[in-house]
Parts: sequence; structure tokens; C-alpha cells
Amino acid sequence: MAGKLGFGLMRLPRKGLFIDMAQTSEMVDLFLDAGFTYFDTAFIYPGSEDAVRKALVERHPRDSFTLATKLNSMVAPTQKAARNEFYKSLERTGAGYFDYYLLHALMNNSYTRYEKLKAWDFIAEQKEAGLIKHIGFSFHAGPDLLDKLLDEHPEVDFVQLQINYADWESPKVSSHANYDVATAHGKPVVVMEPVKGGNLANPPKEVLDLFHAYDADASPASWAIRFVASLPNVMCVLSGMSNIAQMQDNLSYMKDFRPLDSQEQEIIQQAQRILGNSSTIPCTACHYCTEGCPKHIPIPEIFAAMNKELGNGQQGEAQAAYAQAIEGKGAASACIRCRQCERACPQQLPITDLLEKCAKELERTSS
Repeated sequence: MAGKLGFGLMRLPRKGLFIDMAQTSEMVDLFLDAGFTYFDTAFIYPGSEDAVRKALVERHPRDSFTLATKLNSMVAPTQKAARNEFYKSLERTGAGYFDYYLLHALMNNSYTRYEKLKAWDFIAEQKEAGLIKHIGFSFHAGPDLLDKLLDEHPEVDFVQLQINYADWESPKVSSHANYDVATAHGKPVVVMEPVKGGNLANPPKEVLDLFHAYDADASPASWAIRFVASLPNVMCVLSGMSNIAQMQDNLSYMKDFRPLDSQEQEIIQQAQRILGNSSTIPCTACHYCTEGCPKHIPIPEIFAAMNKELGNGQQGEAQAAYAQAIEGKGAASACIRCRQCERACPQQLPITDLLEKCAKELERTSS
């Protein structure tokens, strides 16, 4: 695999309801032309696997890229359904085989489902058959469970972890602790959410001022991605790029990657201390929470609006963003506290309580 940058295909550019294939294709070309090869999709990313076929597989030689996708237990009630996910992914992508195949979003409330579905045995069989080159799993829990899983499944070739400088010592995300467990087991790490769902591309003003004082030309996202790419056991950093400008920014500092030096590491530590006192909601906008919401509440967009006020004191901007977010959808106050969102949340956020807070603040300010 060339270079440490991976193209995460969860947040592709869109034209209305549909993926913008022209822009996606151009982004794919720029990525490959820069010498990078790792593309990451998943069965449950709407339209993503089809976009892979159109923008990548049908336009470039198969040996010019590596492709990762994932099997998700939440949409597989039976062993047959789980196996069909794999075959459907092969059909959608047209890739012929997967270089990397993952069991998706293992958490405290989901990892046993993969055992019941016999998914571990199935992907091992597909690796033996040559349809998978490397097997792994993406993970959203603590180091004890990660250690247990890697003890029980030494056949795993790599793990995908949420790591970013803001969550490095977070007791909920456990970025540092999980990284250490994977390293102790000798498993290379693929990093997801290095920019924390875009939050670290637009950090609080105090962090932004800190970065700009050192290098006015470096984007906030570059600090976040270079932080994780500097970790020795990281084999790939996934960036969920949504437009050509983001692709060009990432390529500008990852094509000739330079690890953070000691002074830059100190600046990151200062940013971590600032964010440790931040009251913003640590939502990564993965949208897993919205899939089954009976009230169609745009939870990540509401939290993003709230963070404008919590992070930068932008009350007017928060009000406007909230009004736009809920147009034609459920308001924060529509929540019926069924908590399906909390069961799906990789960040283990108390979403219902946070929605109540958002309703109290944003619906009051918009009245």
C-alpha cells in the first residue's frame, strides 16, 4: 500500500439525494495520481459501493488500488443475510475480491452478534478462497474488549480504530489505550475519524489561533491527520473527503508526508488541553443514530448547530443552522426517548439528554 492516506467513502459529495459521480470520479483520479491506493467503503453507506464501481473499479486497473468494505450485523438478522451482504458487496462494487474486509462497528452491545452469525468463520473461509486478502474489524469500545477480541481472534490481520488528538485520552473513546492494545498484539491500525467527523477541521477559536500562530498556511485538518499518521503502528489514515478542495488539501501535506516534530507535538498537546475544557458535543456525524429514528430527527446536524454556540459562542449562527437542519424533519423536542439512537451510537453519547438540552436552548433562542 502506497502512503498512509486512505480515501473514506462515507461522506461523498452529493447533488441533491444522489452522489455526485463526476466530482467523485475526479477525486478518485487525484487520489490515485498522487500515489495513494486505499479506498474504504461499507455495505451500509448509502450508494457508496455502487459509486466505487462507477468511479473506481470500472475506470482503473484492479491492481492499481486496494479496496476495503464491511459486513454490518445490524442489518443481518440471520446467517444467510450476513453472507448475502458479502456477496451483494461483491456485486455492487464489481471488484472481484476485497483487499480488506471488516466486521463493522464492534461495540459492547454488538460484538456477540457476529459470533451468533458465525461471521468470523465465514470471512475466514472467504480469505481461504481468495475473495478476501486481509480480514479485520472496526471497533468502538474500550481496551478490555479489544484485548479480549484479539485474544480470541488471532487470525485478524488489522484493526480499525477511532483515533484523533481530541480523543487521545478520552475515557469514552479510549484512542490511546486501544492503540496500545492493538500494538501489543502486533496488529496494524487503520484510523477512522482522524478529524472527528469534521469537528477538528473547524475547532474552537482558541485552538485555531494556536495553529495559525505556528503556521498560518496549514489547515486545521492537516494537524489532525498528521497527528495520527505520525503514530508508528498506523498503516492507513482514512479521511472522509466530501469535495475536491478537501482532497487537494489532504494531498498537499500527505503526498510528501512529514511526521510531526517535537514542537508540533507540543502544540497538539496544548490543543488537547484546550479541548479538554470544551463543552462541545463530541458527535462525529456518522449518522448511525438516524437510521431508525421514528421521528426523523437529524441528530448530527442538530448537534453541529449546538456546537456553534458551545464551541464559539455563535448563538445567532447556531439558531440559523438549527432552523436549516430541522426543516422538513423532526425537531429536537420531538424526541420520544426510545433510545434506539443511543444503542447505535459508536461514541456512546447520551443522545436523548443532549437533544433535550438542544431543544431547551435552540428552540428557546429561535422563538
